[in-house]
Amino acid sequence: MGKLPVLALRAVLAVLLVGSVFVQTVMAPLLAADLEGLNADHAYLRTPLLVITVLGVVTVQVVLVSVWRLVTMVRRGTVFSRAAFRYVHLVIGAFVAAACLVFALGVLLAPGEAVPPGMILLLGGAGMGVLGVALIVLVLRLLLAQAIARDVEATQLQAELDVVI
Repeated sequence: MGKLPVLALRAVLAVLLVGSVFVQTVMAPLLAADLEGLNADHAYLRTPLLVITVLGVVTVQVVLVSVWRLVTMVRRGTVFSRAAFRYVHLVIGAFVAAACLVFALGVLLAPGEAVPPGMILLLGGAGMGVLGVALIVLVLRLLLAQAIARDVEATQLQAELDVVI
């Protein structure tokens, strides 16, 4: 992988990480202040909404840091190793957790008249989409496992060939 794509990806990851920290430190307290103005019928939503928001940002941060580490491994030429699985598993887990958070948000907002039913349906679709991304990363993990196995096999065959020659 060339230096320019790695640099561009790292710049994007850094901006997203700074943005996520901004959301946690500035926007979440502002959201908390705004939610204090909820009427009594919807006051029970305040704490769960804040928790889901903060945990959602944490899942994004886990993905960003894991991708950063994987890009570093690609740049060093060490991505085809067992160490890469740790970061891939973190990405998969973060996407599954994010999907659970989206579904939890839908369940939280479904009763009553807090939001229209179409919004709950959209949240269900978004949760399925996030879960689909987790499954795509799982398939990519399986491809990584195959690539590592082929790399080990090629190294062994090269060693045998070197002995023969």
